[in-house]
Amino acid sequence: MSQFDVIHNRLNTNSVKWDSLVSTYGKEDLLPFWVADMDFQASPAISKALNDYIKQGIYGYTLIPDSLYDAIITWQKKQHHYELTKEDILFSPGVVPSLVTIIQALTNPGDALLIHDPVYHPFTDVIQNTERQLILSNLIEEESLFKMDFDDMEEKIIKHQVKLFILCNPHNPGGRVWTREELQRLGELCQKHQVLVISDEIHQDLVFEPNTFSSFQTIAPNFKDFSIVVTSATKTFNLAGIKNSMIFVKNPLLRDKLQAIQAINYQAEINTFGLIATEAAYNEGKEWLDELLVYLKNNIDFACDFLKAQLPQIKIMKPQGTYLIWLDFSDYNLPDEALMAKLVDDAGVVVNPGISFGSKGTQHIRFNTACPRALLVEGLEKMALTFR
Repeated sequence: MSQFDVIHNRLNTNSVKWDSLVSTYGKEDLLPFWVADMDFQASPAISKALNDYIKQGIYGYTLIPDSLYDAIITWQKKQHHYELTKEDILFSPGVVPSLVTIIQALTNPGDALLIHDPVYHPFTDVIQNTERQLILSNLIEEESLFKMDFDDMEEKIIKHQVKLFILCNPHNPGGRVWTREELQRLGELCQKHQVLVISDEIHQDLVFEPNTFSSFQTIAPNFKDFSIVVTSATKTFNLAGIKNSMIFVKNPLLRDKLQAIQAINYQAEINTFGLIATEAAYNEGKEWLDELLVYLKNNIDFACDFLKAQLPQIKIMKPQGTYLIWLDFSDYNLPDEALMAKLVDDAGVVVNPGISFGSKGTQHIRFNTACPRALLVEGLEKMALTFR
C-alpha cells in the first residue's frame, strides 16, 4: 500500500479544509474536495527537521541561513534549469501577500492590471483591494485545454494602458502548463507595451509527463528585466500552514522598490518553521515528490475515466499540472447556486464553485484529487448517484 493511501483523520486539527465544513455549510458528513491542500502527510525529512528544532526548546528570532538560499538555488537549477543568485531571492509570508507587495511597490492606485478569466480568485481580490483597475481577458477553451487570447490581451493592454499582468503558471483552476512558445509570445507582447509581468509559479513542481514546466524568466534573457516570479515549496510539499514563500526578482531596480515596501510593512521576517521546512523539502524531499506525482497522476486518470463512464454529460479539462480538475456541468442547465446546492445537499461533497474564479467559470466546479484513493472513490460515487 502506498503511503498516500493512508487515511488521516484531519477533523479537530483546525484544518480549514475539514473543520470549516459544518460552519460553512451547516452539515456534517461532508467530503471536502475544495481547499487546495493535500490529505497526505508531509515528507518524513521535513517532519524530522521540524522536530529537531522543537526539541532544542528555544524559539527566538531567527536569521535566514545561507543553507536555505543554497537549497532554493540548487532546487530551481536542477528541477527547472532556472539560474538564481542569493541576491535574486526575497522572502514573504505567502504568494498572495507577495502579490500585494509587488502591486503596491510597482503600480499606483487607479492603474489598470490585467488577469485571465477564469483564474485563481485572489488575483481579483488583491487588485481591487489595492484600488487598482481590474481588466480581464477571457481564456479560450480548445480541445479541452485553455489557450491565451493574445489579440484580446493586446487590445485591452492598449485600450486601458495596462501596467501589470499576473500570470498563473501552471494555471489554476485549469491545470494548464503553458508552453515555452506561449510564454515567448506573452513576454514579447508585454515587453512591446511595457507591461510588468508577475508570474505565479507555485504549482511549478506538480507537472505530469510529457508536459514540462518553464519559468517565465527562463524563456529569454531580457524577460528578467520586466518580470518577477513568486513561488513556494508549500504547494509541492503540502506545507501551506508554514507561511513561507519566495519572490525571485533579478532586476535590481525592481528589487529595491520591493524591499522598500517590505520594510514599510514589516513583511521581511519569515516564520522560523517555514524556513526550516522549506530547506528540508528542497534538500531531502525529491524522492517523496516523485512518489507523490505518480499517485496524483493515477488519481487524476481514475477520476477522469470514472466521470467519462458514469457522468458523460460533464466536460472534463484534464490537468497537465496541479491536482485540480476543472469540470463543466453546463449540460445540466443548473444555475451556479443550484449546482453547488445539489453537490453539497444531495451528493454530500464540497468543491470550489467555478464562478468564484471569474465569470467564465459559471456552471463549472474545481475538484481537488489530492486525497487517498478511497476518499476519491467515495466522493465520485456520491456525485454519480446524484447526477446520473
